[in-house]
Amino acid sequence: MNQFNIPLLLESDVLEQLLNVDDILIVDLSSADIYEDYHIEGAVHLDVEQISASSPPVMGLLPDLETINHVLSDIGLTPNKHVIAYDDDMGLKACRFLWTLDAIGHHNFSLLNGGLHAWMGEGFPTSDEAVTPTPSHYQTNAFNSDAIASKAEILAGLETNNNILLDVRSDSEFSGWDKRAMRGGHIPGAKNVEWIAAVDRERNTRFKPENELQALYEEAGIDKDKTVITYCQTHRRSAHTYIVLKSLGYKNIKGYPGSWSEWGNSEETPIE
Repeated sequence: MNQFNIPLLLESDVLEQLLNVDDILIVDLSSADIYEDYHIEGAVHLDVEQISASSPPVMGLLPDLETINHVLSDIGLTPNKHVIAYDDDMGLKACRFLWTLDAIGHHNFSLLNGGLHAWMGEGFPTSDEAVTPTPSHYQTNAFNSDAIASKAEILAGLETNNNILLDVRSDSEFSGWDKRAMRGGHIPGAKNVEWIAAVDRERNTRFKPENELQALYEEAGIDKDKTVITYCQTHRRSAHTYIVLKSLGYKNIKGYPGSWSEWGNSEETPIE
């Protein structure tokens, strides 16, 4: 919970009671076409590409602080607002946005469990009236290093074994059969739990029940007492897992922006 007493993982019936509450900012990260046709009343739209940067072949990086401040100001975010994010993509884009907020130290946020799929599938009302945000002057002056892992940090950690590297890509990517960079494989010592294993397709793409998720990660050796670094190809799938672990009470989690698109395209990084 947080100062708003809103849980990180929010159900649709609870969100319905918060639609007209002050200092709540609902952010829709669905495609622009979907947003135009139907979205949660009062939700502002954000294109996830606006909070990502690239330096080919490395993708999925964090933009600079000036860019982030500009984007967040455009959607009307202020330091006192609690963000509730959702999308039409099983939470991938919404979780990348929420990780970005964590990465700049804005910790008041929630994910709509199941996103637009659950909201509409269970009969909650939608709107086709676009929301024009009231611009703010959001300012953050530093990144929160507790949420961000770098290539250098991971390289150093390979010597100490203090971190758990959690690769959330498919088994074929992890093994190197599906090669999406100059080199295929995974970071030495990484454990593999594909991100989609946390999604409950029978419950409108919500997170699976907490006890199932706890068992899933415990069986994979994802120790809560160590720092867990999540990565995928461009830190979108691994941002999803970042939020899953956060919802399970993991305290020391970091996301690796750039992920395999950086590691797999670097000549100096070891791979398995």
